[in-house]
Amino acid sequence: MSSLTWLVVVLPLAAFAFNFLFLRKNKSLAPLVAIAGVGASFVLALALAWSVLQNPAPRVQEWTWLNVGFGTVSLRIGVGTLLDPLCAMMLVVVTLISLLVHVYSLGYMGHDKGIVRFFLYLSMFTFSMLGLVVSPNFYQMYFFWELVGLCSYLLIGFWYFKPEAADASKKAFVVNRVGDFGFFLGILLLTYYTGTSDFLSLPAKVAQWPLLGPAWLPLGVVALLVFAGAVGKSAQFPLHVWLPDAMEGPTPVSALIHAATMVAAGVYMVARAYFVFDLSTLSSVNALQVVAWVGGFTCLFAALIACTQFDVKRVLAYSTLSQLGYMIMALGMGGLGFTAGPFHLFTHAFFKALLFLGAGSLIHAMDTNDMRAMGGLWRKMPITGWTFLVACLAISGIFPFAGFWSKDMIFAAAAATGHTALLVLGVGVAFLTAFYMFRAFFMTFTGSEPAQAHPHESPANMTIPLIVLAVLSAVAGFAGAPFVRNGFGHYIRYQRDPALTQEWNQSAQLAAANPQAVGTAAALPLLASAPALPAAPVPAEEKPDSMNMTLTAISTVVALSGLLLAMLMYYWKRLSAEAVSRAFGPLYTATYHKFYVDELYGWLVDHVYFTLAACILWFDRNVVDGVLNFLAWASHKGGAVVRRAQTGQVQAYLLVFFSALAVLILAVHFCYPALCPGLGR
Repeated sequence: MSSLTWLVVVLPLAAFAFNFLFLRKNKSLAPLVAIAGVGASFVLALALAWSVLQNPAPRVQEWTWLNVGFGTVSLRIGVGTLLDPLCAMMLVVVTLISLLVHVYSLGYMGHDKGIVRFFLYLSMFTFSMLGLVVSPNFYQMYFFWELVGLCSYLLIGFWYFKPEAADASKKAFVVNRVGDFGFFLGILLLTYYTGTSDFLSLPAKVAQWPLLGPAWLPLGVVALLVFAGAVGKSAQFPLHVWLPDAMEGPTPVSALIHAATMVAAGVYMVARAYFVFDLSTLSSVNALQVVAWVGGFTCLFAALIACTQFDVKRVLAYSTLSQLGYMIMALGMGGLGFTAGPFHLFTHAFFKALLFLGAGSLIHAMDTNDMRAMGGLWRKMPITGWTFLVACLAISGIFPFAGFWSKDMIFAAAAATGHTALLVLGVGVAFLTAFYMFRAFFMTFTGSEPAQAHPHESPANMTIPLIVLAVLSAVAGFAGAPFVRNGFGHYIRYQRDPALTQEWNQSAQLAAANPQAVGTAAALPLLASAPALPAAPVPAEEKPDSMNMTLTAISTVVALSGLLLAMLMYYWKRLSAEAVSRAFGPLYTATYHKFYVDELYGWLVDHVYFTLAACILWFDRNVVDGVLNFLAWASHKGGAVVRRAQTGQVQAYLLVFFSALAVLILAVHFCYPALCPGLGR
């Protein structure tokens, strides 16, 4: 089966090509072809996942694309596929969510004039994410990484005639360029000094970094450059500003971006390149600690903002930022956190897709995003209401829904690795999550229905995906429950091979003894001639810890407390939301205005960036252009003088020639008389 991994990627591309070539004007058949392509990919992904469950060993198919030489360093760049448990999990998640979004879009986008273009973009988006997931090396991953960014730009700005959508797509593209620049620089440094970009061969090379890498460049710095790509794609602070504005795209696009493609790419990349971050803990710069705290801060920062927003899609956008922060924080904690991060990515995909598609159903019925203009929709939209409730319970971490199991694993990882501050932060965010999600639920589905509204339940092609996702949001967490034998943590885990630590220590000793060879071609002979290392001990298999009942009880009580507060304020209305907002005063104002980060960036662009640009423009026009203009002026004036000597008369030219010859002879005679002895006579 592993030899067919490439087919999972190619099928959506084939659907795109067929629709583009033959069905660009067929609004009824083109969507069905797109659905068939991603549906076939989903079936094949399930088959591949089953084969991985039988044999979880990594399987690679790779063909040489380029052989690049950098002086004494040669680098082979391949194209192919890598299949392992992490990849198989992502293939299933991406194809399933994409399939449901495609089906849902039949109803949501059915009357849009650009429906064929929309499905073309969806197929290309799915192809790009699948190509990223199966990449066996950094360069292929980066190619699809940028293609994912391009597709998100096209889909966020799908309604390009709306200024808000056009601005949001440009903002997403520009902000991601910042992170992607750091990512690509990290890839170049990593592969230049190790001589390989393949994920399976890189760990052993990275373990030799103390000798292969230059003394001025700790591995942790390279890891942070790589992490910059995840900060952009997974919208971590401070590059988070593009994701809330991405709500300007059609709601099915939001579901796909937030659940399974764009933002999931950053978390997946950190997990795939985890050996770089893990080995950085042996260097002078511990990148994992930075990763953990960036994730933790984003988690809290976004949750606070979500509590005060009134646009239902914007609430969900900041919810995504917060949940991505959970995933990044878990990966940064190490140990069990490596399992907890991807596990939360797995469960989050289902309930976040459900939340966005449910929000799309609300917007489809009410023709507004403002929760203040909604209310009482449970009676008119029961399927949307029940499924949205399941998603709220899941994301809030209420037992036994999917989010309960993955959040509990994150908290257990924090306790096991000694990250007490991050544990407290994570539990506090669990309270905020339950509050803002049930605030959104009660504002939209309970209370009185607006008099001017005439809501109705969405058609079956929109409600069936909601029901499927609701079932998965309820049961998917059991895949990683501690009592499940050979569950999620059995297949997706990280434990550093002791041989890598031995290799690092030996490289550090060689670097100390031969400082002149560090980071140069002379390092390779030293490594080749180094004595063979003794066999590293076989590490004992680490399994996810059993449930920490104390932590489980605390997190459950905290989540229920957030739910209760939301009921008091928005269902029973025993507490006035306006009074509470006035009580929090400046904090409420700051969170409502998203802590003024967008305004800060706007000020920096207007006053710093444009000022710097004006200085560069002055230098370019007055110094660079001035030098060139002076040379042009001097050439022009000099040419005008010389031009007067060009009379066109042969006798004048001969006169000048012989006069110059006479002057030359006289000069030689007076300066060097020995050369012209007969001239004196």
